[in-house]
Amino acid sequence: MSAAHNPSGRYYAPTGGHPSQRELTTDRAVFTEAYAVLPRGTMRDIVTSKLPFWDETRLWVIARPLSGFAETFSQYIVEVSPGGGSDKPELDAGAEGVLFVVEGALTLSIEGEKHELAPGGYAFLPPGCTWTLHNTSDQVARFHWIRKAYQRVEGIDLPEPFVTNETDVEGGEMPGTDGAWKTQRFVDPDDVRHDMHVNIVSFEPGGAIPFPETHVMEHGLYVLEGKAVYLLNKDWVEVQEGDFMWLRAFCPQACYAGGPGRFRYLLYKDVNRHAVLSRQFG
Repeated sequence: MSAAHNPSGRYYAPTGGHPSQRELTTDRAVFTEAYAVLPRGTMRDIVTSKLPFWDETRLWVIARPLSGFAETFSQYIVEVSPGGGSDKPELDAGAEGVLFVVEGALTLSIEGEKHELAPGGYAFLPPGCTWTLHNTSDQVARFHWIRKAYQRVEGIDLPEPFVTNETDVEGGEMPGTDGAWKTQRFVDPDDVRHDMHVNIVSFEPGGAIPFPETHVMEHGLYVLEGKAVYLLNKDWVEVQEGDFMWLRAFCPQACYAGGPGRFRYLLYKDVNRHAVLSRQFG
């Protein structure tokens, strides 16, 4: 395992490998009716996948739609070796995506315009967008790829693609926390063109979500840095950098960051749309 470094802090990124026969089998992995926890130790060589039209690339699929569980998104941790990448990365014309780089460097082309992505690099890609991604460096690159089937609404335009870096996105303090709990929002919450948000949430030591949040949004939470105790449904679970939490709608959640350093995670949630009640609506 390794952790990438960048000017804004530290991102944990898996590198695979295989455990020794001398290691204990027991770990913190759990899949329940309300949530799942994939500890970083589950991301080994033998559970990687490949994708069509991607060269020198492998990935860990850490979330995908499952009937009766979380159903709105998929999330990958993608590892691209030098010279790898794709000229045909997304095969679903209705899918939107967010890329977030945690290690290495990647060249992203959107509608022919090139962008160099370093750690902390963030890109939003609307459905139907033409893009390519390549690793032209001499080091392995790793990034998160979050995908969702975009819910079109008549009279609402598609959002435009954009590229930024988390170092350029200021964290907003949650009320009454004196900066102990901040959220970096990459799109305006009032922009209803967007039907998903992928943010970075940070807690200083001692920071907390002081009540069990219970809401319609599904969540994917990948811990970028630090450790904490997280309430998932009725269970308090210890999590650390490199762990992934997957929450279905209405699963109660809360958090306490005990330190010694800050606790940060990449957060997915679905937003700004009616509940789909029939095949003709939505």
